[in-house]
Amino acid sequence: MPEALVTGVSSGIGAAIGRRLLAEGWSVTGLSRRKPEPEPALRWLPADLTRPAELRDLLAGVPTPDAVVHAAGLQRSAPLGSLSDADGEQMWRVHVAAATTLVDTLAPRLPEGARVVLIGSRTMTGVPGKSQYAATKAALPALARSWAAELAARRITVNVVAPGPTDTPMLADPRRSRTPPQLPPLGRFVTPEEVAGLTAFLLGPYGGSITGQQLVQCAGASL
Repeated sequence: MPEALVTGVSSGIGAAIGRRLLAEGWSVTGLSRRKPEPEPALRWLPADLTRPAELRDLLAGVPTPDAVVHAAGLQRSAPLGSLSDADGEQMWRVHVAAATTLVDTLAPRLPEGARVVLIGSRTMTGVPGKSQYAATKAALPALARSWAAELAARRITVNVVAPGPTDTPMLADPRRSRTPPQLPPLGRFVTPEEVAGLTAFLLGPYGGSITGQQLVQCAGASL
């Protein structure tokens, strides 16, 4: 049974990815602050990803994964003149510092042919009122391309899945109320299950030749 490590497994996209991988026969170790719904073959470890320095000790005890998915995320939005240093730092810690610690710690242990997926955002190209969030998500493709080049000799792939507005609890978070989501041209939001499906493809037998890429999944929001 292949092993996957998924962050943010208690809610939204991370939970959908965990369920999809379990349904496909993976054993999943999930990291999150809140306890997820119990599932067979799901091992949960409580983790506060706003404290990425604590991850190294935690990861020492997890089974060696065949796939790593960093799906944990949060969004705080504000226009220029109202930006919060604390919000910006928190998003950087969860999106960038935690991803860096996660992959840096696990990379020496990853088997040949392992897969890494970082969940980014279509917002990475820049959106008014979301500059701090966009900046943290824009860092992920740079990490992915750098790591993909470093790990290619071991046939380890690293990619970013970048959803547009996705129907998760984050979409209704009152702390992003100043930048309400806009309905994409396809007339609906992306579903967490669709993001999970694309992620599972990258982790599966037909995703092994894709690396260093960012795949945008936005229901037409980037048109």
